Amino acid sequence: MDKDRQKRRLQQKIRERSLAWREVLKASRPFLALVLLGFLLAFLFVKPAPPMKLVMSTGREDGLYHAFARQYQDFFAKNGITLELKPSQGSGENLRRLREKEVDIAFVQGGIASSRKQEGMLSLGSAFYEPLWVFVRSGQMPKKLTELAGLRVTIIQESASSRALAYRLLAANELGEQDVRLIPIDEMEAAGALQQGKLDALFVITAPEAPIVQVLLRSPTVRLMSFTQAEAYHRRFPSLFRLTMPEGVADLARNYPPHDTELLAATANLVIREELHPALQTLMLSAMREIHGGNGFFQTRGEFPAYKDSDFQLSPSAERFYASGPPFMQRYMPFWLAVLAERFLILIIPVLTLLLPVIRFAPAIYHWRIHARLCRIYGELKFLEQDLNQAQAEETRLELIKRLDVIEEAANRMPIPLRFTDLLYTLKAHINLVRKKASGKNGEKIAKESGFPSSRE
Repeated sequence: MDKDRQKRRLQQKIRERSLAWREVLKASRPFLALVLLGFLLAFLFVKPAPPMKLVMSTGREDGLYHAFARQYQDFFAKNGITLELKPSQGSGENLRRLREKEVDIAFVQGGIASSRKQEGMLSLGSAFYEPLWVFVRSGQMPKKLTELAGLRVTIIQESASSRALAYRLLAANELGEQDVRLIPIDEMEAAGALQQGKLDALFVITAPEAPIVQVLLRSPTVRLMSFTQAEAYHRRFPSLFRLTMPEGVADLARNYPPHDTELLAATANLVIREELHPALQTLMLSAMREIHGGNGFFQTRGEFPAYKDSDFQLSPSAERFYASGPPFMQRYMPFWLAVLAERFLILIIPVLTLLLPVIRFAPAIYHWRIHARLCRIYGELKFLEQDLNQAQAEETRLELIKRLDVIEEAANRMPIPLRFTDLLYTLKAHINLVRKKASGKNGEKIAKESGFPSSRE
């Protein structure tokens, strides 16, 4: 018996909870509709998940841009993203590919863009400096480009943009093809030709990590020209930066360079299509920080990436990255998990904002619905009592008692949680009071006709 009683009590509790939840849900329908609307509106403003593949335009396949891009490729692969690399002839071709939407991101040398070319493109910032290296034979020590007049000079074709920059600087010094003997020579042979005296000077615009720069910096028969007019060049060409190569930084044992050397440098910038997913922008910025953020000949730790070239507007994602670093979740979670969590938060915050009032007022709504049911029956009971006061004929009273039976049956069928049972029994007591009033002096007769037992029975 005890087990049966416990089973019935358990079933009763389950019914009570189920009933309570149904009542809350019914009462909360308008609020839940509002929550659903908020969720849909939030979903419209949430960007879709980032694509699994990104295409990058680099530079010559044997050049430094492409070498750095391979490091980005490895970084992206660790985060589950495929970075496809497309070699090019330099910044000009990279800009064309961005405009025509052939690629998502590309290297662009600072100073070559025009306002017309900026449409639909944003900058993630500069990744590193690309100094202009002018190497000369030991017997030559020019301090100005004008002193190269009449000498045998070659310009290494690292890219079309680098070559164009070298020509602009020569033209600014009023040096044309008739003044400088430009010798066409392959990059692989240029360093040897300069060391052997077949050339007098060599121009190359590239990062310090480039193999030709490393070879020539350590060559005993070659010297690096210092730009004594570096500040003047910076004023004339704002995209060129003045850099100081400290004494001995290339070779401490040989103390090379033997004194601080002034150089000019462009910047290597990463430019994107403006519709590139913000999460991928942040991931690329993290790759830039990891690959280019260390110490170097011309930079201190943490100097790159940075917004140094203003030819392109800085991406909003990059602006936030430079101000506060990667998003909070990307600092402590794998990339894909962080992206999912961020999208979930964007969706769930407005939903919670609307749902909290529902949760807060749910008990009050629940109580209101239960009392509303009881009040409806009390209203019918009140109208019946008014009709009873006006009734004279016994047939009318009998009809009213039948209406009272219907009211009582509705009260008996009403699903009321256990905690509100006292209100239900109070209602039944009031129904019995009205029933006694309806019986009046002829209560026994009316009770028999209506099927109810008399007081004596």
